[in-house]
Amino acid sequence: MRRRIVGITASTEASKGHSGTKIVSNLAYARAVELAGGVPFIIPVTESIEQMRRLLDSIDGLLLSGGADVAPRYYGSEPVAECGAPDELRDSFETLLVKTAIQSEIPILAICRGMQLLNVVAGGTLYQDLPTERPSNTQHRQQGERNQPTHPIMIKEGSLLEAAVGVVEMKVNSLHHQAVRDLAPGYVVTATATDGVIEGMEHPDRPGVIAVQFHPEELAPQDPHSRRLFSTFISII
Repeated sequence: MRRRIVGITASTEASKGHSGTKIVSNLAYARAVELAGGVPFIIPVTESIEQMRRLLDSIDGLLLSGGADVAPRYYGSEPVAECGAPDELRDSFETLLVKTAIQSEIPILAICRGMQLLNVVAGGTLYQDLPTERPSNTQHRQQGERNQPTHPIMIKEGSLLEAAVGVVEMKVNSLHHQAVRDLAPGYVVTATATDGVIEGMEHPDRPGVIAVQFHPEELAPQDPHSRRLFSTFISII
């Protein structure tokens, strides 16, 4: 059987030298896909719609990765002081990428910013900064290592996420200060933190779409539930 190709979105980064703008991706995403038996393929940011469509034609599934804050204008808000600087090239490209992938029924695994972007593209909104807009005692931006779990999430029974990870509660890492605020129409919440912050979402009519707020790619090497999430995604594409 041919190994399935997973396209992984990347960030742009200004060079500190003279090499110009760079396209970057955390190695953990590619390693998690490989661990699950897939072939990772880094998708570069492009301003060409034709090139974007060709890229989607080349993959079996799409992994929307983490990164910079989504620009508030995409969900009809003005930026607050705590909102981070957006990756404008990436926002513009990925907005169209997600819309096209959904229309083409390409399976999607959305992680952290990826879940936030998916929600925005589908008509939802975001908290720009949890500590100021929705304060709680839950540590959503952990101080420890990225691959260390920091708080539990509760997973909806019968959801695709529960089937993927195999449990209704698991401890996850947390590396965000933004989160889903108003859920996009048609989507349902599949996981929450103890303070009620949305940690997972999916669409009943789109069984190939799984979205999580935590970073399973960082946990996959040592956590069987996170590994199962990637293996399940590979199996449905």
